[in-house]
Amino acid sequence: MARTTTLGKHQSTKFVFICVALLGFALIADLLWASSSSSSSSAYLYGVSSSNWPLQESHNFIPPHLHNTTATKGNKDTLPQRVVLSATFADLPAPELEWEEMAAAPVPRLDGAALQIKDLLFVFAGYGTIDYVHSHVDIYNFTDNTWGGRFDMPKEMAHSHLGMATDGRYIYVVTGQYGPQCRGPTARTFVLDTETKKWQDMPNLPVPRYAPATQLWKGRLHVMGGSKENRYTPGLEHWSLAVKNGKALEKEWRSEIPIPRGGPHRACVTANNRLYVIGGQEGDFMAKPGSPIYKCSRRNEHNVLNNQEDNDEMKWKVLPPMPKPDSHIEFAWVVVNNTIIIVGGTTDKHPVTKKMTLVGEVMQFDLDTMKWSVTGKLPYRVKTTLVGFWNGWLYFTSGQRDRGPDNPAPRKVIGQMWRTKLHL
Repeated sequence: MARTTTLGKHQSTKFVFICVALLGFALIADLLWASSSSSSSSAYLYGVSSSNWPLQESHNFIPPHLHNTTATKGNKDTLPQRVVLSATFADLPAPELEWEEMAAAPVPRLDGAALQIKDLLFVFAGYGTIDYVHSHVDIYNFTDNTWGGRFDMPKEMAHSHLGMATDGRYIYVVTGQYGPQCRGPTARTFVLDTETKKWQDMPNLPVPRYAPATQLWKGRLHVMGGSKENRYTPGLEHWSLAVKNGKALEKEWRSEIPIPRGGPHRACVTANNRLYVIGGQEGDFMAKPGSPIYKCSRRNEHNVLNNQEDNDEMKWKVLPPMPKPDSHIEFAWVVVNNTIIIVGGTTDKHPVTKKMTLVGEVMQFDLDTMKWSVTGKLPYRVKTTLVGFWNGWLYFTSGQRDRGPDNPAPRKVIGQMWRTKLHL
């Protein structure tokens, strides 16, 4: 009897040891997969005139000295300190910036769009909930820090994941997802005169695209990448259309050199006569097959990019990667003093929980030195922020924030507006 008990204990101990070993192997494999997913991304410039800059490791960023605290308007209490995660998914070392909470947006938004013209931030569309999408525009006035001037979008216009660019008066809106849940994209394209608040049709994109990188460059409206009609397959196609003063000068889009890596949720920036495409991801949630409401499946988004691409002579070149892979940043950027500022976003899914990990930092790319650094921490981690800059203040509003200081997974869709004095 004693021998049987001893043997049982020995077998039990052996079984537990094997389980622990297998679990450890699985975790190591998952971490290696996550690491390779991040490091495989690079950055691109569309045709810069000089030779390629050398690639840097994603951890070679410049953390500024720590300073400041975070407080809400009228409340001097410091916000809870964030609990640091382990390994690659930790928050980046960064200063505690002093954030001031401003008037919240009229509605919460996720995957909306926004562009700034002078002291006005035009905020478009977006999810209110997974089953409800907005179909109007709100305007934030940076001079008097108030919201107002709401007006409707065209009924045929997409409600989220829009491509968008402006020349300083006219806003060009290209394709995007039409409807809630995980419906597919439309090819419809429009232009808004921000002075008259009038909409006009533009030539449709050759095929529908979901969250394409979009920007005005050298007199042409460029649209590239994004996801194809199933929301998951990355598109590499790149088109352009000559435009001027809110009108298309051509009847059809022209094919351009394809982007090296496609996918949605990328920042697309013009600076110094160059076109930059930054971050993003390959893959996105899809609708469940046969679902009459196109209900989003639980298929994970994956392969978040830390890449940056640059184009100046109609060819793509690779630039140094971001401090960490970052997606959902298509309207989360501004250019200040020859520096690209990126606010929040999402990085790779957590290797243990398998959940999306939000980004809680402000990052910057110096266009003179071609180096990344970390500007500071946000009040919380958040994705799909809508960003503006006015009179030395960096603003962000809307998006989806984290579950708390110790949990970087997404939870609540928000409409809060924050600002911090930016020192570059």
